[in-house]
Amino acid sequence: MTKKKTYAALLRGINVSGHRKVPMAELRPLLGGLGHTNVRTYLQSGNAVFTTDSGAGEEELRTALEDAIEDRFGFRVDCLVRDGGYLAAVAEACPFPAAEIPGKQLHAIYYSGPADPELFASVDREAYLPEEFALGDRVLYLYVPEGLGTSRLSVVVSRPSLLKGLVATARNWNTVVKLIEMTRED
Repeated sequence: MTKKKTYAALLRGINVSGHRKVPMAELRPLLGGLGHTNVRTYLQSGNAVFTTDSGAGEEELRTALEDAIEDRFGFRVDCLVRDGGYLAAVAEACPFPAAEIPGKQLHAIYYSGPADPELFASVDREAYLPEEFALGDRVLYLYVPEGLGTSRLSVVVSRPSLLKGLVATARNWNTVVKLIEMTRED
C-alpha cells in the first residue's frame, strides 16, 4: 500500500476582481471527488491542502486537478502541486531573514519547473533596490519592502522572456508559512 502524502495545490489567477471564480467551498468537494482526503483550503486565493495515497506524483495530481476544474467551472486554471517537504525546504532555504520581515514584504513565486539563472542575470538588480530577488529550487524569493502592488521589480521578474513558458504563482510569506503548517505530517 502506498504511504499517504500531504500536498498543497496552488491555483493561479482565480477569484481576482470577480473573474475566474472558483469558490473554496466548491474546490474542497472537487478535490475529495478526485479521491483525496483531509481536504482544506486557505483564503480565497486558491490554496488547498489535501492528503492522498494514490502514489501519483506532482504532475499527475496537477493535471487531474486542472482537468477537474475545467470540467466543473468551464475554464482551465493553471495549478502547481507541491508536497509539504518541498514547501518546508523552500522556507528553510530562503536567503532573506524571513522571521524579521513582515510577511507581506516577502514573497515566494513558485514555478512549474526550474528557472534559467542566465536569463535572470540580465536584470539590473541595482536599479530596483531596496527590492531584491533570489532564485531557489523552482521558486523565486522576492523582497518588496513597499509591497507587491507597487513593486517595479515584480513586474520585471514576471516577464515571459525570463520565465520561458513556466507557470508562476506568488504567495506572500504569511501564506507560505501557513501552507507549511497545513501540510506538516505528524
